[in-house]
Amino acid sequence: MTASKGGWELPISERELSSLTREMTAAHEETLPVMRAAGLELAEEIRSRGGERPAHPGRRGFLLGAGGAAAALALAACSSGGKSGAAGAPSAPGGAGAGVTGAAAMASGSASGQYTGDLQLVALATALENQAVGAYQATLDAAKAGKLGTVPPAVANFVTTAMAQHADHAKAWNAVLTGAGKPAITGVPLSNQAQVTSALAAATDVTTVAKLALQLEDQAAQTYLVATYSVTSPGGIATAATIAPVEAMHAAILNYVLGQYPVPDAFLPTDKAASPSLLTV
Repeated sequence: MTASKGGWELPISERELSSLTREMTAAHEETLPVMRAAGLELAEEIRSRGGERPAHPGRRGFLLGAGGAAAALALAACSSGGKSGAAGAPSAPGGAGAGVTGAAAMASGSASGQYTGDLQLVALATALENQAVGAYQATLDAAKAGKLGTVPPAVANFVTTAMAQHADHAKAWNAVLTGAGKPAITGVPLSNQAQVTSALAAATDVTTVAKLALQLEDQAAQTYLVATYSVTSPGGIATAATIAPVEAMHAAILNYVLGQYPVPDAFLPTDKAASPSLLTV
């Protein structure tokens, strides 16, 4: 184990963390073809109906939406067991969960309504992925500047790998937006972004940034879970269900880094799922 500022030590060995990161990479690479294919299907579905969500789900959408329970079971197998709110954790990103879960969260409107129907979920997902990329990049920058004390190489490798995976997810979601004739999301149009940025800038140790990252990962995984039984598009459901387990793996590894060993829940909760009302576009 490697000591850091304030006496912090990595609770698991660097070898174990490196092994977990390799497993995460393998899972991500395995899902990439499915994710991209599902994204193309979603873009085609949206184009075919003029960008709007159908008034009624239809049989196929209903059957795929019913798969949300199965997705919840799969995600729970690598969930944090709800420990990201442990004592000493920084405040949750503003709007995380927003007190809205399930279908109601996906039905909440964004600030301007530029993205509607299932495209609202796509825009939210892209923004969340961009937010995670920015958070991990800020972490690497802070570590390079010596703000976080001694950062074990295995931790830096995990951060770099997770950031790249979030970038892949954002690219896939943006392809859906542009394929449907909408502008890509290149920044972080979320009302809680200033709070997240401020919290990261104030961090002075690995524990703090890991807790902040865990909150973002939990939010993303739970948002995707909500999407699997809230959206009507089969392509949208498939894309969300493909990405969600990778996000949950990120969260599980962060729990190991924090010494909070994940204990699977019967179902992954959705209390931290993001609401489209966070969108500012």
